[in-house]
Amino acid sequence: MSALPHWDKVPKNEPDWLEALIQLARYLRTPDGCPWDRAQTSRDFARYAQDEAKEFIEAFEGDSDNAHIAEELGDCLFTLLASMVAGEEEGRFTVLDALRGAHDKMVRRHAHVFADERAATPEDAVAAWDRVKAEEKRRKGRPGSALDE
Repeated sequence: MSALPHWDKVPKNEPDWLEALIQLARYLRTPDGCPWDRAQTSRDFARYAQDEAKEFIEAFEGDSDNAHIAEELGDCLFTLLASMVAGEEEGRFTVLDALRGAHDKMVRRHAHVFADERAATPEDAVAAWDRVKAEEKRRKGRPGSALDE
């Protein structure tokens, strides 16, 4: 395989392919890229992500083969990355902010894995997750139940 048309690197592993997708989302918003992609906002892409997620779920619910399911998952991922790139251009956050934030939140919410607390059952894990989430909301002064997010 040769270098990609939008990136001078040959992806060899998962981190490379993730970077290739991020670079593709950025490239499509350049003057040499796609006029439609350039016209979309991060909010527009967020709405498209909802549609892509529905297609992903439908692929599981139908008689789809694994290749189709993987394709739909890839569409979801790319749309989310496109929203991140657009948000970065809009000055809302950086892609790194979003990636780091997601990682840190998942580690924090999995206190039953990464802290002193241990979950013996899936129900224990959900209860632990909900406790951490409720505490986060309380500290941030957000109303609503822990099940909202």
